[in-house]
Amino acid sequence: MDEKKKSEYRLGILFIIISAFCFALMNLFIRLSGDVPTLQKCFFRNFFALVVSLVTLMRTKTKFRIGKGNTKYLVFRSVSGGLGMVCNFYAVDHMAISDASILNKLSPFFAIVFSYFALKEKVNLFEWMSVVMAFIGALFVVKPSFQFAEVVPAVAGVLGGLGAGLAYTFVRKLGMRGENSMIIVAFFSGFTSLMLLPNLIFNYSSMTGIQWMYLVLTGIAAAGGQIFITKAYAKAPAKEISVYDFSIVLFAAVFGFMFLEQIPDYLSFIGYFIIIGTAVVKWIYMNKKK
Repeated sequence: MDEKKKSEYRLGILFIIISAFCFALMNLFIRLSGDVPTLQKCFFRNFFALVVSLVTLMRTKTKFRIGKGNTKYLVFRSVSGGLGMVCNFYAVDHMAISDASILNKLSPFFAIVFSYFALKEKVNLFEWMSVVMAFIGALFVVKPSFQFAEVVPAVAGVLGGLGAGLAYTFVRKLGMRGENSMIIVAFFSGFTSLMLLPNLIFNYSSMTGIQWMYLVLTGIAAAGGQIFITKAYAKAPAKEISVYDFSIVLFAAVFGFMFLEQIPDYLSFIGYFIIIGTAVVKWIYMNKKK
């Protein structure tokens, strides 16, 4: 690897860690915004992210032009990503933010499954085994029980990862078709804002000044996370740097302890170890294979 590629690779790692930091902050701000309904939080998260992404497009003088035949994939990406986001927000509101973050990071393993069925990509035995191991790790985090109040947020967290995995599959499809990454971010933010607008109009819940502040910060952090992850994958291939995205769990655990007095139990830590360990082994395997 020459010096230029090394520099790009290091920048890719730095950007993806900054992205993870931003998304961990987003989860913290979601929780700190208090008893605002989940769908209302989702709307303002996307609305403020839309503003940031449109300003970015204008500053870079990028025309909002969608590639031929890409609209349907943008819609699929937005619907699946939007539903995954709602599930993730619900999980963040009802369980430790580090637990919710790790369940959302099941998305790369779901992406393996969806890439096999939706993109007809070959998936080998090792990759299928990594999916199985990730779900074993998820069981330690979820801790299945018959307590309805406990199981629903955990299931929502897993479904959030599923929605994100499907969304990333369509992002990959759009990337293969040459769609501009910032257009994908702006379209997603705008589409999901419109999708959630009727609920906001008919079920709006008044908010305090502090809650408004946290929701604005949620949108800014979300936009930062999306922008930096887009920049990261522009600098280096996803399969080479995606493992660093799991740093979100470390950030979320620190934020949860410092601001919410949350301490994950030992079963959650075992789950973190299995899921992150599986991701690291898969990353090493893919790089050696390359």
